[in-house]
Amino acid sequence: MITATEVVAGVKSGNISCEELVWRIYERIERSELNCFITLNKAAALAEAREEDKRRRKNEREYEKENGRKKLLGVPVAVKDSISTQGIQTTCASKILTGYVPPYDATVVEALKREGAIILGKTNMDEFCMGTSTETSFYGPTKNPHDLSRVPGGSSGGSAAAVSPAAGEAVLALGSDTGGSIRCPASFCGVVGLKPTYGLVSRYGLIAYANSLEQIGPLASNVSDAALLLEVLAVKDERDSTNFSLEKKNNREKEGVKGMKIGVPREFLEGEGVSPEVKKAVWNAVQRFEELGAECEEVSLPNLNLKHALAAYYIIAVSEASSNLARFDGLRYGLRTGKDEDWHTTFSRIRGEGFGEEVKRRIILGTYALSAGYYGKYYLKALKVRTLVKNEFEVALKRYDLLATPTMPFVAFRLGERIKDPLSLYLADVNTVPVNLAGVPSLSLPCESSGAGAGVGAGAGAGKLPIGLQLVGGHFEEWKILRAGLAFEQATTL
Repeated sequence: MITATEVVAGVKSGNISCEELVWRIYERIERSELNCFITLNKAAALAEAREEDKRRRKNEREYEKENGRKKLLGVPVAVKDSISTQGIQTTCASKILTGYVPPYDATVVEALKREGAIILGKTNMDEFCMGTSTETSFYGPTKNPHDLSRVPGGSSGGSAAAVSPAAGEAVLALGSDTGGSIRCPASFCGVVGLKPTYGLVSRYGLIAYANSLEQIGPLASNVSDAALLLEVLAVKDERDSTNFSLEKKNNREKEGVKGMKIGVPREFLEGEGVSPEVKKAVWNAVQRFEELGAECEEVSLPNLNLKHALAAYYIIAVSEASSNLARFDGLRYGLRTGKDEDWHTTFSRIRGEGFGEEVKRRIILGTYALSAGYYGKYYLKALKVRTLVKNEFEVALKRYDLLATPTMPFVAFRLGERIKDPLSLYLADVNTVPVNLAGVPSLSLPCESSGAGAGVGAGAGAGKLPIGLQLVGGHFEEWKILRAGLAFEQATTL
């Protein structure tokens, strides 16, 4: 699959026809069995690509002056369906938002358009970002491009699967990460996914699941493209009060990992459910970093009890979801079913029909955790655990430049294997949710392939399932994890 950097260079020089590139991608999407997209923006995207080619041919000198600095010129980008796009249906993969077309763009979508990107459409996801497998979508599950019998991860499964070289259905994609929703599918699909520091990327226009945890971030087939997309997304936005403005978002003065200190927390490797092949792959990656000049050592994070962190995360997340999803009632937009009766009956019927089982489960759990008599026992206690987790990361990241862990405890599981047991799905997030509680940045990139696949995938390498390596850095130190990820990627053949 062509990279974003190659697309930009090719479109500027005229060596790549923007229209032809977009047309080829849509052909792949329409032939695909993966179900990566909910809504396509085909007519508008092709018209925009055609116009781009015309502008370049008309006056190449003026074209270079106007477009020469656009970072994503002509790059086809897929957008997760929880991010608002003006004029394009945005459903959060839920029946309750069927037919909802936002009247405005999210800040990140504005940034994409400003830098010349072409929006391909809206990608499939777990309903309202609630899931680890993209199986809770009202529009059906997305399939893993390496093995069609397996999940792509979630909740940003459609975005991750689309940018996989095995699929080739987008060059770049946007996802959002509340407890691993970018990094989990990146690991399962063998692509690069970055959860930025909380506040680095504006959340204006992201339909909220858990405001204090979630971040929009890039998904790409390689580290350089992920870094390029992050530069575009990390803009100051007065409409998001949690957004930070940094004068220097990316330090590219240094390359490689020579001299870096990397900690390997044993809690992430020795926890319940971590498969031997994942553990081995991570230690092999650590050895590769040592060969590249990094100083690596095993470390213990005694106050970071992963089970407690996981429980605290789910209490906080479902509590915030209970509040955020109260606005979806079908009375102003979205689903409207049957004959209107009194407000309570109509409200209950629409939400009962519009929300899927997992969303209902989390709303109920969140409402319970916030209710009188239980608020202090659950929600406030979860916030205290969150503070302990944050402090533990801060102490560790003062001693080490990075922490290296498995992204997921195991490779992609089979469709239908865990969806009937919600607890097993929640436990799958054990390595990713502490990062969201702490608000630090984290990168997932492929480090090895397992031989566990069934061999019925959609492209080259079918039958081999990717294993993801997670690199965690300090607040606003995305450049460190990207620098380390790039050095590893360049030195590794998968």
